[in-house]
Amino acid sequence: MTGLSVQQTDLAGKRVEFLREIVPRLRRLAIIANVGNPAAALEMGEVPAAARTLGIEVAPLEIRRAEDIAPAFAALKAQADALYVVGDPLIGANRARIITLAQTAARLPTIFNTREHVQAGGLMSYGANFPAQLRRAADFVDKILRGTKPGDIPVEQPTQFELVLNLTTATALGLTVPDKLLAIADEVIE
Repeated sequence: MTGLSVQQTDLAGKRVEFLREIVPRLRRLAIIANVGNPAAALEMGEVPAAARTLGIEVAPLEIRRAEDIAPAFAALKAQADALYVVGDPLIGANRARIITLAQTAARLPTIFNTREHVQAGGLMSYGANFPAQLRRAADFVDKILRGTKPGDIPVEQPTQFELVLNLTTATALGLTVPDKLLAIADEVIE
């Protein structure tokens, strides 16, 4: 077996740090994840450890289906300073709803794992650069077509990551994005 891993639990700490840069008053972080997805549940377990090192308390919002999203936000009752969204197919399919609830109902800055969420109105994302992953996949196909056995090609972790910021969302939430984040961002949406 070979392939490219998209598991990103080790990025939890960096995502929390980026949120803290934009929300310096961050003391309580809500995290929403589909706990029915093993990879999402694993990442949800990594966030509290990363947050603790920064003195941030974590409030988990566990969902298993789309119908759980609105009640999760209602249970939050404005008790968080930001929202960490663990991506998976359920989250992706409900991206617009989550972004709307986070921004309008809860007024929470959000961080996601992919740029698509930021392009849809989320505040920021940090995660693997998926176009780079696809190019690596093409290299794997090339090797296999040239005779390399798939079992001889190791599974690879992502090596290229991207930070995407949405300044329109930041302004709507009354946030100022620090210049140092703007300088390192791979994309800034205005």
